[in-house]
Formats: sequence, C-alpha cells, structure tokens
Amino acid sequence: MTRVDQQRIRRARTGLTAYDPDLAFTGYTLFTPMFGDGTVYLIDMQGEVVHTWQLPYRPGLYGYLLDNGHLLYGGKVMQDLERFEAWRRFKGGVVMEVDWHGRVLWQVQHPDHHHDARKLRNGNVMLLCLRPVPEALHRQIKGGLPGTEANGRIYADYLLEVTTEGEVVWEWRSWEHLDVETEVITPQDHREEWTHGNTVAETPEGHLLVSFRNISTVVLVERPSGRILWKLGSPPLAQQHDPRPLEGGHVLIFDNGMHRRDHPASYSRVIEVDPRTNAIVWEYHDQSLFDFFSPYISGAQRLPNGNTLICEGCSGRLFEVTRAGEVVWEYINPYFFYEPGRPGLNNWVFRAFRYSEADIARARHGVRS
Repeated sequence: MTRVDQQRIRRARTGLTAYDPDLAFTGYTLFTPMFGDGTVYLIDMQGEVVHTWQLPYRPGLYGYLLDNGHLLYGGKVMQDLERFEAWRRFKGGVVMEVDWHGRVLWQVQHPDHHHDARKLRNGNVMLLCLRPVPEALHRQIKGGLPGTEANGRIYADYLLEVTTEGEVVWEWRSWEHLDVETEVITPQDHREEWTHGNTVAETPEGHLLVSFRNISTVVLVERPSGRILWKLGSPPLAQQHDPRPLEGGHVLIFDNGMHRRDHPASYSRVIEVDPRTNAIVWEYHDQSLFDFFSPYISGAQRLPNGNTLICEGCSGRLFEVTRAGEVVWEYINPYFFYEPGRPGLNNWVFRAFRYSEADIARARHGVRS
C-alpha cells in the first residue's frame, strides 16, 4: 500500500497556516470537530490548544461561550438515528450548560432537536426542532427529487422555547407561516425535508433569525406573535447558514452557494445584508472564485475590530479577513474523524468563534450572570 496520506486536506497542511499580528484580532478561537468525540477546543493565535472541554455526548453540532463564560453545548443522543437518510448527521437531542471545568450545570433533552440551540436573554433555551408536516401539505410542497420522501413523510422545522428544567413555554411551526408557493425545495434535494433549518439566533429586539437551507431562505420571526417580519430568499441566497444579527440591524450570512439561481458557478461567500433594502452592503469571496467553497455547514462572525472570522466548514478551515478581504489569520482543523456515508474521513467544523482575552478570563474565573 502507498505511504501517501489519502486525506487531501491533512496531506496538504493543518494547524496554523497564516498570521498577521498587526491586522488580526487578538484572542482565542473555539471550535468543535463536527463528527468528533465530544471534545471542544480553545486555541490561541498561534494555533496552540490552551483548553479543552470533554463532553459526554458527540457534537450535535457545536458549542459556544455564553456571556457568563460558561459553554452552551449541543450534543448528539445516539438513538432514533434512522428517521431519514440525513438525520444521523445533524441530529442533536440534548443541550447543556457547563462551566470551565466541564461540570454540567443543567441539561435538557428533546428527541426532535437538531443543528442549533441558543440560550435566550430571559434564561430560557430556544431549540431548533423538526417533525413531519400535516399530511394535507404533502402535495402542496413543491420542488425536490420526486419520490424521495421519508417513508411517505415530509419533515419541517419548528422552534421550541423551554426552561432549563425542560418546560415548554412557546412554540412556532414553520409550516403555519411559510408559503408553499414561494418556499420551494431546490430541485436536487430530497423531499424528506421541506425546510432543513440550520440556525436560530436571537436579535437585540428579542426576535428570532431562522435559516432554512432547503428553500434558501432566512426569516425574522416576531416574538411573541410568530409573524414573519422579514424574509430573504433566492436570489441572492443559495443554501445559506448562520445568519447573525449585527449592530445597526444588518445581518451577516454565510452563503454556501449550492444551486445558485443568479450565477452559473457554485462558490461560497459571506455577505452583510441591510434588511431595510435587502441590499448587500459587504461581501467576501476569494479572489480565485473556487478556492473558497463549502457546500454544507459553515458560518461567520464579525469581530470587534471590524474583521470577520469565517468557518469554511467542509474543509475545517478557520480564517480571518479584513474589511478589504485580506486574509490575516488561518488555521486548518487537524482533528479528523471517520463518519460512515458521504462525509467519510473528514475534519468538518460546523461553527467557530473568536473570543477576547477578557472573555476567556471571565470563563476561567466563573463569573456568574
């Protein structure tokens, strides 16, 4: 057998690959290998691991630091994995808050939870969940590959607000608010899912940004009415992830680029959108169009110095760019795991976050909220 490593990304180079200390935002980067064993990594600007959390569940699908310094982590409960072909890849099932030492402070479980969960400012937890839509909607839902329903069923997303004791206090069902005439599944996707939500995020006003990949749509949901206040679809979006509210009301979005309707090529970009006009006011794509492309997962974070940290998820590439689009820091996830099926041997990262030195000091010393 050949002695050459057959994993292309690992064969090229991993770890820290670029760093301009004069232009990068100094801090610590947190990430979780998507198909890993439950280890969350915190690295410094040199790419050195300074802390890890060892969680009792595999990722479902990531963790991030709360304002109180604790880690909010979504885990994968390894049961009920056969709902449909893709479910085992992005299923969650449990959300927990842990301190710097990994001590679990609370956890909630729900069999429908997947992809994302956020702790709200009121102390409750917002879960992204899915279940089959009412049968009466099946024939009305358009698009997708014919005959690819999940045992005759089509799933869609709903939001569930729960207390940290697991009590349900609010629910929002996508199929009661989305329009089957305009929210159409992209032609190449399976009809087992209508929406395929991948993000729920709270805005400063307390509303909810929700991303639906299969219909290339981001919506802003009013609380508590559930009314959709704003919607952005395709074009310009193409199976996006991770809409994040910015100061001033703009929204940062990782636009994956699969099945574009306004360009013949598939390529990824990060865009900043003004919801008042739907205008793209800032955009990053690589100067070589196809050198930046992640068809699945991924995200972006606006940093305090105006730079943007980007997670190119399917290559495990975390990198920081300036407002002018210059790369000033880059790190390739060196942790590889084998996941049966399409992912295979990979270093995928669902999301990554940069935290300041003050943020990490708060996390270390356990400041209470």
